[in-house]
Amino acid sequence: MSKVVIKDAGEIALMRESGRLLADVFAYLDPFVKEGVTTMEINDLVERYIVDQLQARPSSKGQYDYPYVLNASVNEVVCHGFPSDKGMLKAGDIVNIDITLEKNGYLADSSKMYLIGDVSPLAKRLVDTTQQALWHAIKMVKPGVRLGDIGNAIANFAHQHGYSVVKEYCGHGIGQQMHEEPQVLHYGKKNTGLVLKEGMTFTIEPMINQGAAKVKTKPDGWTVVTRDKKLSAQWEHTLAVTAEGVEVLTLREEEQHFLN
Repeated sequence: MSKVVIKDAGEIALMRESGRLLADVFAYLDPFVKEGVTTMEINDLVERYIVDQLQARPSSKGQYDYPYVLNASVNEVVCHGFPSDKGMLKAGDIVNIDITLEKNGYLADSSKMYLIGDVSPLAKRLVDTTQQALWHAIKMVKPGVRLGDIGNAIANFAHQHGYSVVKEYCGHGIGQQMHEEPQVLHYGKKNTGLVLKEGMTFTIEPMINQGAAKVKTKPDGWTVVTRDKKLSAQWEHTLAVTAEGVEVLTLREEEQHFLN
């Protein structure tokens, strides 16, 4: 296993700036993600804003030959959804927008769920529970905690609400590289896994399904969907382990209350 990269205060400051910019991207995007818009229009808006306004790089584009600046995963799409100019978002849809940004050589990675128009109570419950699962995990992060405990807590939280957790995809270390060690699983056994230390930076990004956990990849080689076609939701933040606990580097304004 390759070594976990511990960041110093200067590196975390650069990541903090990338995270702040990425939170700004979502604030800019919020009014545009609505009924009647295509996910390709959202992709193009984000690209122009990151490049022209923030003088930053949308780092998903070109990574592993991925052609777009974001993933747009609608309804039963679990992750890695291709933006599309076919079919507009419609009332009742839920969509995850997942964006990475690089500034001054350091990356930030975050995703957010959007509810389009009037969404069913069952869909809203899934989205809200997934966000709560993420924050339940974030609040556990501090030096000395093990990743297995965090994964275990996420899975238990999802299962208590009647949902399943996708096991094929996980969070990851992040810094100058998009995918560093460690892998951050959203399930696990207590008292197992890597012990967290100050200066570690990684994402937590649970994917939680309304139905069964089983997924499949579409022929495009990227788009992952639930096998039973039931809904899936995901939220993601980039985090830094601090001496006292955790800093959410990609924190958005509307989530401040979760810190209390």
